[in-house]
Amino acid sequence: MPLKEDLFPGSAHVTHVGMASGADRKVWDYAAQNGFAIITADNDFLSLAEARGHPPKVILLENCDYPTNVAARIIRTEAIRILEFNGDARPVLILRA
Repeated sequence: MPLKEDLFPGSAHVTHVGMASGADRKVWDYAAQNGFAIITADNDFLSLAEARGHPPKVILLENCDYPTNVAARIIRTEAIRILEFNGDARPVLILRA
């Protein structure tokens, strides 16, 4: 989602780091090793967060059956919550449309 890079410099999509078809564990490990949070619509990452803790933190776009531009708008609208989430102890933040 290129629309988020102005708010979250240094962020990257899995396709930009060579993991277009990466398994959830591979994405999880990459994020943990490189200081990323994971923004996803995939509930499997909730299970990983419960089983493995953090890092990385998980930001779940709940019931994300909407286009990418809507997801980007939600991320932009919730930017302050996302930034605050980075500094607290919770492993998961759920965003709703």
